Amino acid sequence: MAADAEQMDRLLRTLRRRDRILGEVIRRVGAFGLKPRGRGFQVLVQAIISQQISTSAAETIHRRLRELVPGRRITPAALAALSDEQLREVGVSPQKLSYVRDLTRCTLERVIDFRRIAASDDETAVAELIQVRGIGRWTAQMYLIFSLGRPDVFAVDDLGLRNAMQKLYGIAADAKPPVYESQAEIWKPARSLASWYLWRSLELPDEPSV
Repeated sequence: MAADAEQMDRLLRTLRRRDRILGEVIRRVGAFGLKPRGRGFQVLVQAIISQQISTSAAETIHRRLRELVPGRRITPAALAALSDEQLREVGVSPQKLSYVRDLTRCTLERVIDFRRIAASDDETAVAELIQVRGIGRWTAQMYLIFSLGRPDVFAVDDLGLRNAMQKLYGIAADAKPPVYESQAEIWKPARSLASWYLWRSLELPDEPSV
């Protein structure tokens, strides 16, 4: 389901041809640099841990968690064998603990199946993932983009995307989701690629005015 390098090049050419503004962002940012980072249970555990905390804090908790399990591999069985106290001691909050436990249960009971998710279309995959407590539509969409490499996902609730689109396209800060979704229509079937460049655009220095 992920696009290969040749498809990526073709999609990027399409984006540059259809959207002059995004084409300039692509020129300034340079080569597309998103590499799928693996899939499955461990990725979602890390996503839950990372919610609403700094990157450095999330990395610390994740590292401590890996140190608790055999072979430093966070599997459903390994996590199920840990006590709540052990998870709290490495920094997992009570709320996230309940989310991680539900993810573990859903995986062991095959409520969700990562091979099935990888083989499903985007909306079916999202519907399966959000059965887990603590995994909403945004987290599921990030999984599709960053873990499965799906090329055409648009996470309309992402604050970074909204900020970039407001800056580049003059969208009002109080605009509703359909406004952003309408703008994103031109990027199909490469909305994930467009999103990656929009996120990177927030790191670009402002160009001097003429």
